[in-house]
Amino acid sequence: MRPGLPPLFLVLVLAITSRPQEQLRKESYNLSWNKFSGFWYILAIATDQGLCRAEDKRKLGASWWRFTRQAQLKVVIAFSRSRGCQSHTAILRKDKKAVFRNTLRGIKAFRVLSTDYSYGVVYVRLGRAGREYKSLLLFSRQTMSSFLKIKAFMDAAEVLELLENATVLPKDASCANTILP
Repeated sequence: MRPGLPPLFLVLVLAITSRPQEQLRKESYNLSWNKFSGFWYILAIATDQGLCRAEDKRKLGASWWRFTRQAQLKVVIAFSRSRGCQSHTAILRKDKKAVFRNTLRGIKAFRVLSTDYSYGVVYVRLGRAGREYKSLLLFSRQTMSSFLKIKAFMDAAEVLELLENATVLPKDASCANTILP
């Protein structure tokens, strides 16, 4: 490796040029929601909304999930925005096996595509007023991730046609720490 090239650059090049999965796994059908519940860092995002452009303001996101007995998922999510760190809470209801929704809040689909409970690749489809957006998020219990987990995220982003707008977030956890339990 040439001096001056960051190791993350090499990881991203390898992930992008590797062959993607032919189909997205539907691992969430067999998911243990009790194991999946808890605090997560958001290490990467791929979206068709153009949210990844403000490079100087990006920080790790965070999320806190809790699955209830009523087949509901309470999700708190925090992201760094132009007006600082902002968090949002939504209660999602289980619909059609492992897809969660809250159409009143504009969340049409929220599904875990793959996980080993130390990381998760999550697909989110949002929509209101005739417009739809899709996003893919890489969650991790730690502020760093392995090559294989980033590759799983990049593969899913390519299948969903979101790879062009995929971004690995810097390790600044100041926004993420605002919702720590």
